[in-house]
Amino acid sequence: METLKCWSSLHGYVMFIFLTTVSKGSACEAPSSPECFRKNSEQSVYMCEWSMNTTESDVIFDLYFNEMKFGNIKETYFEIAEELLIRHRSVNIWVEAHVGNFSCMSPRKSVVLGDTVKFETPQIISVSWVKNNSLRNNISLIWKAAENHQASAEVRFRRDGHPTESWEKISTYTTMMTAQSSPQVPTSQKGLTPEYKVIVVNLLKHSAYQFQIRHRSTQAQNPLWSKWSPVLMVPAELEHEPEVNIKTKVVNGTREVALTWKPMPHAAAVGGVTYWLEDTQSSHGCPCKRTKTSRHHNNTVIYVSYSAVNISLTARNAVGYSPSALIEVPAIPAADLKTCDNMTLDEKLNKKTCKQWYELRDQDSRPQNVITLAKMQDYVRYLHFEHTCDNEKPRTVKMCLFYKKEGAPQREPQVFAAINDAHNSAILSWKATASEHQRGFRTHYSLCSMKISSQEGQEECRNISASLTKYHLENLAPGAKYNISLAAVTRAGEGPKAIISIYTQPEKQMNVWLSFGLLIAFFLGTTMCTVILKRIKNKIFPPVPKPVIPDFNLFQPENQEILEGKEEVNDLTLLQLHPKVKSVPEDAGETTTLRGEWDHGSDKDMENERGDSRMSGGTSDESPGSTDQALRSSREGEITDLEQVDNEIAMLIYRNGLVFDVKVD
Repeated sequence: METLKCWSSLHGYVMFIFLTTVSKGSACEAPSSPECFRKNSEQSVYMCEWSMNTTESDVIFDLYFNEMKFGNIKETYFEIAEELLIRHRSVNIWVEAHVGNFSCMSPRKSVVLGDTVKFETPQIISVSWVKNNSLRNNISLIWKAAENHQASAEVRFRRDGHPTESWEKISTYTTMMTAQSSPQVPTSQKGLTPEYKVIVVNLLKHSAYQFQIRHRSTQAQNPLWSKWSPVLMVPAELEHEPEVNIKTKVVNGTREVALTWKPMPHAAAVGGVTYWLEDTQSSHGCPCKRTKTSRHHNNTVIYVSYSAVNISLTARNAVGYSPSALIEVPAIPAADLKTCDNMTLDEKLNKKTCKQWYELRDQDSRPQNVITLAKMQDYVRYLHFEHTCDNEKPRTVKMCLFYKKEGAPQREPQVFAAINDAHNSAILSWKATASEHQRGFRTHYSLCSMKISSQEGQEECRNISASLTKYHLENLAPGAKYNISLAAVTRAGEGPKAIISIYTQPEKQMNVWLSFGLLIAFFLGTTMCTVILKRIKNKIFPPVPKPVIPDFNLFQPENQEILEGKEEVNDLTLLQLHPKVKSVPEDAGETTTLRGEWDHGSDKDMENERGDSRMSGGTSDESPGSTDQALRSSREGEITDLEQVDNEIAMLIYRNGLVFDVKVD
């Protein structure tokens, strides 16, 4: 009976506790068990942390170490000095939360406080790529060390832009290093703070990654993992220098330099890219002192003076720097630079004015050749610039050539040569002495010539312009030998002479036959051109034929003696029509036709004979009597044959160059 009563009372107590817990849970959710630890093995302060899901703002916590209570805590953490705690033996710890009239308690946890160490969340201070091979690289992660001992570390990572990829995790041990080897740590802190370093290998070279790390102690008996670091975006390495385009415009003593460059690749620009710009003129504080400037876009405009300037552009992301792009802006080439007049080296300038000297060696005025006043040397030519600063823009107010001290040239003009172009003159050419051997401002050249003959010649000298490299030497004697000398002259004196010998050509008479031949060729050419032009004209415009009208002029000789000239008998051709015809048809019509054909043929033959007579040079001065006699003899020889042609005979009579058709029945 007593046992039953005992169980009844125990059951009632359990139910009471359960109902109390349920009633409290309806208004308060129990917090997590606290974790109490030191941040490293050398600290003497313990940090206790817990968590609780609540939306209430007036929650009060009580922290218990066995029977020791630390109450009225309004945060989810609490720091306690080690003197107040039992460190080297096990203690029970828990947290009780109070929300209004309700309370809830965390589970109890038994720990040895002295053995528990939990590092702070790591903060990565340096990320850099370590080259491995052409396709894959390693990456170095550096963060502040929690203690001066090696630690365990876990690194998880995945490629940026691939959210579906799972995190890869590696466990390793850190490498201890000092801040002296880290370029991101200020110089004042180097050697004071130890660092942890982890290298993750075999990462894709041209990809961006996301990283998280956590670490824990290797010295404590009960080490706890720190929280994961925030996600760190690690861009790809900047392998190439920016590609820069430059445009320069001169504006009133100042040059406006517009720079544009291509953006970096997307993988290298993850997390942002900053561009650092620096020019040598500003870094030297002349004339407008500026520090390095950063740009987040890919264009900018700067102002520089007329002197030579180097501009460097470097891209920077979270893992490092790109190679610097170097842009050389040469000095403005000024024609006919004058000598610096009344220049004093100890002249004091105001704060916004400065001077620059460039040592000129074959017109080389690069920025690295800037010479300070203390290093200027004698007999060396300098290009002097004087700049001022107007509204933070450098402006050049003076350009000239300067020698600290002048001397005579050390070398003669180079490549001195002559060309004889005539019997009484020669063309001389040379190359000016290099600036490092000139040693002063060249005022002129001294050119001397002396004729070499059996008798001692007299040297003739003349001064020619210092800017010349060619000269036409005249008034020389034909067929003679001359010694020619040339020397550069400065304000300090004359330099060595370059000497050459020349022979003038002998004077020659003009070739008469050559002139005559040229004259004949001229006339022949003119004649041929005239003939060709006439032929072309006749083909284009053919001449219109004119009828030939013989000129019968009556001529009455003054005396009879002229008529009695010598007769000339020409060959006579007798044309016989149809010699085989024995009889003539009685038809009168046929006779008439035959007679007409005879007449027609006789007329043509007469004309042909007339033409032949004219072509053979016959004249009309022959005697008619001689002609009749010849014709009569010919007629008597042929009369018997002619009588057989039906009493119709055609005869040709040639008289005085004319042919007559005589018909006899």
